[in-house]
Amino acid sequence: MKTLLAAFLVVSISVVNADIDPDAHAPIGVMGDHYHKAGEMMFSYRFMYMSMQENLDGKESISPEKLVTSIPNKFSSLPMMPPTLRVAPTKMSMQMHMLGIMYAPNNRITLMGMVNQIANRMDHVTFAGSMGTTRLANFETKASGLGDLNILGLFKVRESIKSRWHVTTGLSLPTGSIEKEGIILTPMNKTPMVRLPYPMQLGSGTFDLILGLTHARKLGDWGWGGQWKSIVRLKDNNEGYSLGNQHQLTGWLSYHLNERISASTRLSFMHENTIEGRDASVTAPVQTADPDRYGGQRLDIGFGINAVLPKERLRIGIELQAPSFQNLNGPQLSTDWNITLGVQFIP
Repeated sequence: MKTLLAAFLVVSISVVNADIDPDAHAPIGVMGDHYHKAGEMMFSYRFMYMSMQENLDGKESISPEKLVTSIPNKFSSLPMMPPTLRVAPTKMSMQMHMLGIMYAPNNRITLMGMVNQIANRMDHVTFAGSMGTTRLANFETKASGLGDLNILGLFKVRESIKSRWHVTTGLSLPTGSIEKEGIILTPMNKTPMVRLPYPMQLGSGTFDLILGLTHARKLGDWGWGGQWKSIVRLKDNNEGYSLGNQHQLTGWLSYHLNERISASTRLSFMHENTIEGRDASVTAPVQTADPDRYGGQRLDIGFGINAVLPKERLRIGIELQAPSFQNLNGPQLSTDWNITLGVQFIP
């Protein structure tokens, strides 16, 4: 609860044109939602925090005790490996600081670049020996550093007074590490330094194609829009795997509370495939080491506020999201909630 309250104290700021219109941008959690006029440049900052806890197998909750006595260990054929999982993640947090720049060389094209600083933390419980439900101890792993670099183009398709369409295309470049290590606790009470599993790594390790289509409309005090976005992995990385392709569809509705403030609600559906291939350095009796236990579907609902400060050419926004439905290729940790904030400036 303290973490949630602290997160709400962070301010998200974004710049707009001279018009006082809090709906000029989508909710702050939607990336690449707008383009710019010729010659405009915008620098941006966003903060995102995600909390994950409770393991789901499909749609059903599964306790750590059931997980370590019923879920097969993918690596059981290796020497000294137990037949079932013996380590269970209990919660994970991810903090992301996103720096971006947008520039429009003309009225039809806006170029966008974004890089992330990521800090991941995962808590685990290790069970003693190769069977049973005796808890040995808890431990945590951490990884932080630079994430992948995104370079995008936003291409205006159609624009009128009340609506606009644009297409997004670009690449994610593998600048984030996929070789982070940490100390773990084994069922035999050993503490080796090992390659951390896939969700703790900071990047994909691959060149990824990013595609999207965005539409927004206004009618009086109301605004609404939608966006489709996909991330397609182009090949395996140097460690022999590729993360699952992601496909997201989101739609939002906003209303002017007054000339400077609008409130919004948003639905977001995410589908993610399992990991293809595997990192030979990641072998442990834990679900996060199994490439087949990734991906699934999730439906989030979000609520946000945008507020315009016209004299300073600033926009303040905040959006909180939580899942209403999850069906995971589990067992895996489920999303609990996330919050997005940001700062953007047009010089």
